[in-house]
Amino acid sequence: MADLTLDTARKILDAALAKAAELKLKPLVVTVLDARGVLKLAAAQDGTSLMRAEIAHGKAFGALAMGMGSRALYQRAQEQAYFIDAVNTIAKGALVPVPGGVLIMDGTTLLGAVGVSGDTSDNDEACAVAGIQAAGWKANAG
Repeated sequence: MADLTLDTARKILDAALAKAAELKLKPLVVTVLDARGVLKLAAAQDGTSLMRAEIAHGKAFGALAMGMGSRALYQRAQEQAYFIDAVNTIAKGALVPVPGGVLIMDGTTLLGAVGVSGDTSDNDEACAVAGIQAAGWKANAG
């Protein structure tokens, strides 16, 4: 079984930020959590707005907590707003159910999650997916 190491988290971060540069996105925060939800790495580009780190963490945390990429959480919030609100209450407001939180998978094994915030949710998600794929793992965006 593979583990999410700090070196791999750095590869994910670098590739996610390279994708952001390629797409000419607004400044991003990238957060990488391991399967336990423990922070492996977080970085904010110069010029990110206030609360971006918390949002990026909330996207990754929500994906891990619910076992699905945050795009699926967003969809579920549209269909079952009361449920997602209740879960977020239990999580003390730490869950951010919008695209940009992506699970890191090694086959069927969950290794962690990446959360990205700073541009549109779709662009945030694209950067997270690019980072995960560059590290050689499968991205589950939901």
